[in-house]
Amino acid sequence: MSFNLTLIGQAAAFALFIWFTVKFVWPPLLRAIEARQKTIADGLAAAEQGKKSLELSAKQAGEEVAGARHRAADIVAQADKRGAQVIEDAKTSAKAEGAREKAAAKAEIEQEVSRAREKLRDQVAALAVAGAEKILRREVDAKAHADLLDAIKKQL
Repeated sequence: MSFNLTLIGQAAAFALFIWFTVKFVWPPLLRAIEARQKTIADGLAAAEQGKKSLELSAKQAGEEVAGARHRAADIVAQADKRGAQVIEDAKTSAKAEGAREKAAAKAEIEQEVSRAREKLRDQVAALAVAGAEKILRREVDAKAHADLLDAIKKQL
């Protein structure tokens, strides 16, 4: 192998090529690679942040759903309680109304009984007067003997 000028020329050309590449080609490639690495790193960080945010949102949504279910259960319980209270109020009101109507009916029955007794007393008094009239064969004056007839009514 001979060491000649071609080898030195090729070595000089290769050195010039290396210097040119390091000086002008390599820095833009490194900047592009670094920018791409930064973009990828930012994307991965954003994806990780999005994943954490999604997990947090899912957890918060679960808590909200549980809270809503709890509030719904409370509302249903309150509605059941209010319904039972309304039923009890209606029962109490109905009992009071029934008692009032029963008392009114008793009072009306007592009035009817009193009227019937009075009417019966009048009829008995009239029958007694008629009977006494037939016995005595003379007419008894009802106006003249009103006090006597009232006393008979009271005795009956």
